[in-house]
Amino acid sequence: MNASKYIVGTSGYSFDDWVGPFYPPGTRRGEMLSHYAQRFETVELNFTFYRMPVPRTLARMADNTPPDFGFWVKANREITHEQRREPAAEFIAALAPLRDAGKLQGVLLQFPQSFRRTVGARKFLAAALEDFAALPTAVEFRHRSWEHPATLAGLRERDVALVVPDAPAIADLFRPEPTVTGRFGYLRLHSRDADGWYAGMARRYDYSYTAAQLADINDTWAPLAEQVEKVYAFFNNCHRGQAAANAEAFRRIIGQIK
Repeated sequence: MNASKYIVGTSGYSFDDWVGPFYPPGTRRGEMLSHYAQRFETVELNFTFYRMPVPRTLARMADNTPPDFGFWVKANREITHEQRREPAAEFIAALAPLRDAGKLQGVLLQFPQSFRRTVGARKFLAAALEDFAALPTAVEFRHRSWEHPATLAGLRERDVALVVPDAPAIADLFRPEPTVTGRFGYLRLHSRDADGWYAGMARRYDYSYTAAQLADINDTWAPLAEQVEKVYAFFNNCHRGQAAANAEAFRRIIGQIK
């Protein structure tokens, strides 16, 4: 397998409970990104989901990371969860510092489980993808109704990556087979704890993958990796530094680090 195809990181990096398990004791929030970038070459920015990004903040992040470091930026919830197109222009404009620095890898549109494959939702999705057409884009669905051939065809037509989530086997939860719809693959690893999925955010992502599970994920993705330029893999099981530990374990399995 070509380990160089994989770009592995975590969903977010600024967590107080990572100090000790991942960051050196005493690390302050303002120091976390520089520490993180010493061990990974990509990150998903999740704070942009909760509040609109500010150009000067992203410029500072670009300045504080190595030249070959990259960012995937999660679209603001006003766009994906409130289904409003108006904020898209402001959001895209704010990404200019990352684009100018050559560090913007793409935008992640993660839709909620309430976003089902209705006529209205399909029209909004098509319009949103048009808004972001100038940028590399990945889409994550949460409701199983999107497991439809037309969904894949529409993403392929637009060269948009389908996010393949690793999540519990729960009715109505989107869990497609690993599928390529664009130039790159995109994997998000959340949890396999069905009991904790609807128990609140503190439980949903409190999970650690075993070595055997990570090896199985690698075996499943390996054939598809040959079909794309690269595969982004982000660990979202963020509690107590588990995402960082699992991401590094996965990198060892694929032969990127010892």
